[in-house]
Amino acid sequence: MALDTRGKNPVTKTTPKKSASKRAGRPAALWQSTIGKKVIMAVTGLVMIGYLLAHMVGNLKVFSGAESFNDYSHWLRELGSPVLPNSGFLWIMRVLLVVSVVAHIVAAVQLTKRNVAGQPKTQSKKRLGGTYIAFTMRSGGIVLALFVIWHLLDLTTLTVNERAEVGHPYENLVATFSTWYGNVIYIAALVALGLHLRHGIWSAAQTLGVGTARRNLAVRAGANLVALAISGGFILIPLAVMTGVVS
Repeated sequence: MALDTRGKNPVTKTTPKKSASKRAGRPAALWQSTIGKKVIMAVTGLVMIGYLLAHMVGNLKVFSGAESFNDYSHWLRELGSPVLPNSGFLWIMRVLLVVSVVAHIVAAVQLTKRNVAGQPKTQSKKRLGGTYIAFTMRSGGIVLALFVIWHLLDLTTLTVNERAEVGHPYENLVATFSTWYGNVIYIAALVALGLHLRHGIWSAAQTLGVGTARRNLAVRAGANLVALAISGGFILIPLAVMTGVVS
């Protein structure tokens, strides 16, 4: 406490506090920054990789036969019961996945636009990021987005699966891969997924500070291994149906 300029009234000194608006503005500032967008892409990418790994492991149960695979599918719908309603857990995962995908795509598009906008006018005829990796990431992302729509219409809503029956996931999976176009669409999308994962994991490692001069070789090897394991694991299923291993 101190006197005012006239020496009479006490003046209380207070420590300035950060306003709630400033605290609330931190997420917005993170989103607006270039590094923030890269971090969001890395984190949402990791969420999607985790989902893909779990989804792949579950799908490989198709090799255990119809009863085992159908029981697993029904278990997923009942997971969390009675706290969650039927298929509640699946819907939570779907919402989380959709939010991650949308945030990932929006951040990628905005980063691309920002890079192009920051390109010197003298290089206007040369597209920034026009490398093989940049092309693979952009085109692969588009292919995967289209595939997700097809996949949902095929095995979730059963709209485009002509021989699908509600409540028979094993039979529906076999029906999908009994058609030439189902196999072509699926395998092409998974090749694009493998390339996208290979470059995406490497980029995420650099953004999150995992990649260093000493670790670069290990990070590249890990990215290749994860990409191959996920895409290869998924591709095993249509190959098994085509060869009659699964029927």
